[in-house]
Amino acid sequence: MTTTSNHYVTVLWEARAKPGKETAMKAFMTAAVTASRHDAGNIDYEAHQVEGEPGTFVIFERWESREALEGHLQAPRMKDLVPQLLDLMDGGIEDGIRFLQPFRPAR
Repeated sequence: MTTTSNHYVTVLWEARAKPGKETAMKAFMTAAVTASRHDAGNIDYEAHQVEGEPGTFVIFERWESREALEGHLQAPRMKDLVPQLLDLMDGGIEDGIRFLQPFRPAR
C-alpha cells in the first residue's frame, strides 16, 4: 500500500455481482457506504455503478492515513458485512483493490 507525500491513501475498488444478484448487491453497497463515510479518517467514500455494465460497481475511497484505512477494515461491523458481500459478489474482495498514487507532470 502506498501513502502519498501528504499521507493520504487512495483506494479504487471494483467488484462484480454474481448473476441475478445485481440489485441486491447495489442495495447492500448503498446501505454500507454511509457507515464507511463516518469512519475516523475518511475523506471520500463514493460508490458508483459502471455505466452500461449492470452489476459492476466501483468504490473510490480516500483516507487520511494507512492507520485510518486499517481502522475502517477492522471496524466491528465488517465481521458481519464481509460474508454478506462475498455471497453477493463474483470473486474475492482483494481481487478488485487498487491503491492509487497521484502524480503531476513537471511544469
